This record gives sequence, C-alpha cells and structure tokens, in this order.
Amino acid sequence: MGLSERKLRHQQEVKNQIIASSREIVNMEGWAALSIRKIADAIEYSVPVVYKHFESKEAITAFFVAEGFAALKKEMEACVVPTDPIEKRVQQLAEGYWLFASKNPKDYELMFGVGLPTCEMHQQVPAIAELANYLRQFIDELIESSGKKDLNTCVKYRSFWSILHGVVAIELLTINRWDSVCPSEVLADSIQAFTQSIQKN
Repeated sequence: MGLSERKLRHQQEVKNQIIASSREIVNMEGWAALSIRKIADAIEYSVPVVYKHFESKEAITAFFVAEGFAALKKEMEACVVPTDPIEKRVQQLAEGYWLFASKNPKDYELMFGVGLPTCEMHQQVPAIAELANYLRQFIDELIESSGKKDLNTCVKYRSFWSILHGVVAIELLTINRWDSVCPSEVLADSIQAFTQSIQKN
C-alpha cells in the first residue's frame, strides 16, 4: 500500500470515528447537545481535524439526515411483497415507515424536525428525492387501479405522507400516553381509510 492510499484510509477512519462519536453523543444527550468540540474531545483529535471532514455541525446533521432517508427507504422496501395487491403493498409501506421510526426515534426527529421535506430539500438531498419518487410510484399505481381520472396524484401523495408522519409524530413522539391504543394499529386504520377513499366509487 502506497503513502497516498494509507493517507486516504486514515482520513476515512477519522471520518468514521467522527460519525460514530456523533451518533453516540446524540443517543446519550440528544441532537441539541452535539457540538464540534464534543466530537473532537470524543475522538481525541483537535477541532480543526473535525472541520477538515465536516465544515460545521449542520454538515454533520445533514449527513445523518441523508443517511436516515436512505435507511427509511430500505426499511420500507424490505416490508413490501411485490406480488401482493397494491392496497396491501401500501399498507406494507406504512408498516415499514413505522418500523423505522420506532427503531430510530432520534434520527426520525432530526429528519422531520421542520415537518415534511420541501421541494427544495428534494433537490438538495438525493436520498429524499429517491424516497419521494418511491412513494409516488405506489400512489400512482393505487390511483390507476381505481380507474378514477379526476384524482390529483400530487395531493394524494402528500396526503399519504402526511398520514404516515402525523401518526408517528402524535403517537411515537408523545412522551406521556393516556390510552392503550397501539400506534401501529392507528396507522393501519388510517392507511386503510386512505386506500378506500381512492378505490371506492
């Protein structure tokens, strides 16, 4: 291995340490506690070394946002059975969404800290655009299967994602629950109503 290759490998190792330490800080103290100084102290390097890999704390959180949306898409894909009817696959999408959010609440909170991703965010973060396009395919197929010609695909797509995010935000991120209703059941019921609203005449 040449000198340049060893240098590149070392740089990647440091970057991996920064990412791992950042996640550990977040898991223990939350996103608000994350700082370049804390990361530098954790990996036992100087602050400029961290800045060499990430220009700011915002750049680090942007990395986790992109990583989160890619992981969310992967979780949803794993839940979908391609041969199932479209209405069932839409339910499976919702199940994958819930699984990701329930297993990664801190990541989810960061990803959707300001609500649903905007068109500008779709353009800036390819992982968001890829997830959006993936969801749109299912909504397009659901509408096509209904035979209706007067439905606005964009509106239905936004409604679908709003349902997913809304149930997670209300149920998963609520600290003090007062009832015994399972959040995943609420999501399933909401998605069933959504698909029926499209398919029924």
